[in-house]
Amino acid sequence: MRDFDDLKKIFPSFSDELINEIETNSIRQSYKSGDVIMRTGQYINNTLLILKGQIKIYREGENGGEFLMYYLQPGQACAVSMICATKSQTSQIMAKVVEDVDLIMIPLTLMEKWMMEHRSWYEFVIFTYRTRFEEVLEVIDNIAFRAMDERLEFYLKRHADACGSKDLKLSHQEIATELNTSREVISRLLKKMEQRGMVKLHRNHMELLT
Repeated sequence: MRDFDDLKKIFPSFSDELINEIETNSIRQSYKSGDVIMRTGQYINNTLLILKGQIKIYREGENGGEFLMYYLQPGQACAVSMICATKSQTSQIMAKVVEDVDLIMIPLTLMEKWMMEHRSWYEFVIFTYRTRFEEVLEVIDNIAFRAMDERLEFYLKRHADACGSKDLKLSHQEIATELNTSREVISRLLKKMEQRGMVKLHRNHMELLT
């Protein structure tokens, strides 16, 4: 009963029947911060539902650079895993745990079955696709039409929203990797933002003030 109540709280749109199906057919798994739980080229056998923690979804370039797509929070699902699962395709993205995570793994064999049998699952999947598509479009627009200082400001605000905190534990090198630029450029731009009263820089973290 406790598992049922927990799921209902995190996924309030799910019907009772769907939650019972999830409890019966899924596997719960926990991962630590830094764990890579999905890699490029890997076959996806399960759809992921997030119960606790945070996962970063990104693309990895040939030179080791990263292209941040979006973060996954409790109550959300990975749209890419859903697409790969339904098409039996390999992953084109990476998924890394940012904060210790508990998740539910749903076998791909149930995807289409639940789409037909459970209206609440169907609506959840469609909402997930639409939300992630809009997020990726926003990131693409940001890269294509903004200068690096604007991209940095956008990145910091997006990270703060995802973490629910303006105290950001990000290194200059980590930001540079995700924005595909050099650490020196990021350090210079952050210093300018501090001078403008937008951030407060500390040794191992920074505060977003705007």
